[in-house]
Amino acid sequence: MSGPRLGVVVNPVAGIGGVVGLKGSDGARVQAQAHQRGAVHRSIDRTRRALSVLAAQAPTCHVVTVAGPMGEQAVPAGLSATVLGGTARRATTADDTRRACARLLDHGIDLLLFAGGDGTARDVLDVVGERCPVLGVPAGVKMHSAVFGTSPVTAGRTAAAYLVSGARLAPAEILDLDEAGVRAGVVRPRLYGALNVPVLPGVQGRKVGSSAAETADAAAIAAAVLDEMTDVEIAVLGPGTTVGAVAQRLGVTGTLTGVDAVDLGTGQLLVADAGEQELLAAVRRRRCRVLLSPLGGSGFLLGRGDQQVSAMLLREIGTDAVTVLATRSKLAALGGAPLWVDTGDAEVDSALSGMHRVLTGPGEYMIQPVLPADEAFAPQRA
Repeated sequence: MSGPRLGVVVNPVAGIGGVVGLKGSDGARVQAQAHQRGAVHRSIDRTRRALSVLAAQAPTCHVVTVAGPMGEQAVPAGLSATVLGGTARRATTADDTRRACARLLDHGIDLLLFAGGDGTARDVLDVVGERCPVLGVPAGVKMHSAVFGTSPVTAGRTAAAYLVSGARLAPAEILDLDEAGVRAGVVRPRLYGALNVPVLPGVQGRKVGSSAAETADAAAIAAAVLDEMTDVEIAVLGPGTTVGAVAQRLGVTGTLTGVDAVDLGTGQLLVADAGEQELLAAVRRRRCRVLLSPLGGSGFLLGRGDQQVSAMLLREIGTDAVTVLATRSKLAALGGAPLWVDTGDAEVDSALSGMHRVLTGPGEYMIQPVLPADEAFAPQRA
């Protein structure tokens, strides 16, 4: 069979805990909680988007995948595929992912494309190691590893470019957080190993933590942003230490790894560690600001661990209600790269894009471009 061979593995339950505020999707108990809160499966759809892009740019590519929700259901019509036996269960496990990867390797593939988050990347690492290049479709909640495309579209473009023209490979660190610790507000990323990833523009950088100096700078930023919000009723506080300093300044116990809503008039914490629906209820018909800070290293403003700040929420309050906070050192470490948004809604991502003022201290701003994550690897124009 001619043409490059792409292995495809999907974690069907990846990402279901994000919008509902569960900080992950690992484990049957968390998945059951996510379903109770109305979570929607999105990994199959995001993989299909990646493969649709790949089909247009690498039409001779042949997909090797497994039956059912772990791959077959994500393959768009018209893309040549070999489908191996798989599971019909949507509630798959880490062992299912490992078995699927092993079967694809046995059938000879040039690149493995998987859909999930950091937990899925660990499962892939357990089996694949250095045997095959790997690329991730971002479909999880936690995506701190440097193995993912910046969006499903760029993952498709990156995979196509590698399969058609080749590229240098480099080891990408696989990081993961203990989800139970994250839910308790303890962020301890652990390095598990590395996977070989194509060196192409559409691959995100790894998350970089904050320093002690940045924590001090964040306190000054918090004081400055609160001085500016005299006409705001509700502040929606995104995750991270920079925005966390705002909660400390307000005297409320914020959620370092989650999203909170605070009534600035009363100083009351309206909802802590909120999901999308709780946030919608808190902000409806109120004057609101959403305070966000980009992830250090990757530059993601939306779409990595803050899925609760959803396209639906941003449509409700308006994309102009977003205020970006960051220390100068965090922005400098990005080396001039833009901040990325990946809400899953192209219209909202486009509305958020442009040149934004980033508050870096009292009376201090830096102008920073914000772009849809799809544009991290834009198609060549004739």
